[in-house]
Amino acid sequence: MSYSSMRACANDLEKNGKLIRIKTELDPNLEIAEVHRRIYDNKGPALLFEKIKNSPFQGISNIYGTPERTDFIFRKTIERVKKVIELKADPSNLLKNPFRYLTAPFTALSALPKKAFFNQPVKYQQTSIDKLPQIISWPMDGGAFITMPQVCTLPPNTSSPMKTNIGMYRIQLSGNEYEMNKEIGLHYQLHRGIGVHHNQYNQSDKPFKASIFVGGPPSHAFSAIMPLPEGLSEMTFAGMLANKRFKYSIENNAVISSDADFVITGTVVKGKKKPEGPFGDHLGYYSLTHDFPYMIVDKVYHRKNPLWHFSVVGRPPQEDSSFGYLIHQLVEDLTSQEFPGVKEIHAVDAAGVHPLLLAIGSERYMPFREKKPEEILTQANRIIGSGQTSLAKYLIIANQENQLTTKNIDKFFEHVLERIDWTRDLHFHTNTTIDTLDYSGDGWNSGSKVVMACCGEKLRTLGTEIPRDLNLPMGFTKVSIPLPGVLAIQSPPHNNETAADIQSTLIEYLSTQPIDNFPLIIMVDDSSFTAQSINNFVWVTFTRSNPSKDIRGIEEFQKDKHWGCKGSLIIDARIKKHHAPELIPDKEVSKKVDKLFSKGGELYDVFPSQFRL
Repeated sequence: MSYSSMRACANDLEKNGKLIRIKTELDPNLEIAEVHRRIYDNKGPALLFEKIKNSPFQGISNIYGTPERTDFIFRKTIERVKKVIELKADPSNLLKNPFRYLTAPFTALSALPKKAFFNQPVKYQQTSIDKLPQIISWPMDGGAFITMPQVCTLPPNTSSPMKTNIGMYRIQLSGNEYEMNKEIGLHYQLHRGIGVHHNQYNQSDKPFKASIFVGGPPSHAFSAIMPLPEGLSEMTFAGMLANKRFKYSIENNAVISSDADFVITGTVVKGKKKPEGPFGDHLGYYSLTHDFPYMIVDKVYHRKNPLWHFSVVGRPPQEDSSFGYLIHQLVEDLTSQEFPGVKEIHAVDAAGVHPLLLAIGSERYMPFREKKPEEILTQANRIIGSGQTSLAKYLIIANQENQLTTKNIDKFFEHVLERIDWTRDLHFHTNTTIDTLDYSGDGWNSGSKVVMACCGEKLRTLGTEIPRDLNLPMGFTKVSIPLPGVLAIQSPPHNNETAADIQSTLIEYLSTQPIDNFPLIIMVDDSSFTAQSINNFVWVTFTRSNPSKDIRGIEEFQKDKHWGCKGSLIIDARIKKHHAPELIPDKEVSKKVDKLFSKGGELYDVFPSQFRL
């Protein structure tokens, strides 16, 4: 089935037992988000909020809450789109199996955007920003945000839909210095297509018009986050995945989606910025207040019986993790085309996506020589130098062998740690850009990267038990094993003035300890938490460290500008003062929601027993 609207999707989910209506009026200030998180954490259904305090509109969230439900939503179109992508990856597939690709031309036809008849959009009604659901997800958020926006822009002097850029750049509706109903904040980061348009308008005397769509067919929100090649309009992908051409009109040089539930039009102010944030973001920390562009609002439209589509982000995994799941399904066949020699790439969602990238490459050209990282280093450079993958902070790449896969994260780490040679296999990129949401570096958008490249025979057997004779210096307490070959050592709280001395003290102690089977040591604030799950391990280790500053090693050395160590590698993953605060729910709101789910509470009988208290 393909959906003509978000309401059609909601009706289908409800019909199939995958959506629950909440008739109780809930507060969009923290309360709705708390309900959403509770249901998501328990792999619960999509949620339709019929009564949102201070808004006449209904809201919907968690439609992509599980991979299974995401598959269900796109069950009739995903295979069609994959066939088109397969042909792009290898056109000879058409000759090898022509019957498999019979539907590909028809799928491609749905990619062509369609202008509304006589440029007349659907009959929209008008409203104002303050009437929209003012969803606030975390206690320190600077105001209400649109969390599932589709921000559409065109370059100057064109109205061609094939030139549009549609991206999911969060929108702040209220708070800070924004004048209610007149101004809204526009947050976008590095390597975003809207930045190209913004730069073009800065060099033009044309006003920078922009539109924000909310809702519409589920494929439209997904297309806004899909990493498409530069120059390819998201409208085309949205049409293919919906099996329904993206219908639009142009009003006052702004694009109007004829399928969206809500459309906000306006003008991005050139040469001026306003404070945006904080916002509880998908790394599990707040992105702090920074100056970003803002829009002067022109009109706010809504269709009849609309649904305000939103999500709640936070420490991964969250609902938006299903976007990564779907992207992996779709682009897997394109990996080797985009990155020659690379077999797999896995942006680890539990680590916040960009902080940790796992890859499998291939050493092909000189099989008669000693196995060591050579060609996979050029492949790593291609990954680090390309689009969204250039935001990777830690890139761990291994040679293809023994049915190795990045999808099994713990086994991938074991394979790497058994073989990696810290004297040669570390390659740093210093004084460079990192993800806007990552505050582990030296400044905003500023930090370092490291490539860990692994190829060769097994060098060691990994330890799985804490050495009995392990001694630690004063102030270092509990030790845990998150993975074979990894020790998490609970360390004194980080202090900028004493950090290097604390690291050196630990290195000195460990240099005489029986830890040869533990090639990786992590300095942490809570070793038990770090070792509790693979998700905790990757989140703590790779979101709280800046490679060039926080990586040390036993018997470390520098030769010809190359840094390495002869013993275990040490990553200081303690929380630092310059890090953004961790996301913590409001206790009073949590208690209130507990009552709603407790016996006698208004949501007790709404949900199955596993959600009740």
